[in-house]
Amino acid sequence: MDHVTVSLPEPLKTWCETQASAGGYADVGATVRDLIQRDHARAGLQRAIDEGLASGVSDKSLDEIMAEARALNAA
Repeated sequence: MDHVTVSLPEPLKTWCETQASAGGYADVGATVRDLIQRDHARAGLQRAIDEGLASGVSDKSLDEIMAEARALNAA
């Protein structure tokens, strides 16, 4: 695994250390990795929401849309 050094102002460093000990993380690095992974997932969800909004209004019923979504998940 590659390493990256990050400089944080003291309040953020303290917050990360507190999260590491209180949140069950092994260390500050694990805390930061989790934050990055969560932000990455949030960004992907936001892209999907934006694409959905940009696609316009569907002429399908909610039941049809849900059936298609279930079929995609089953595949």
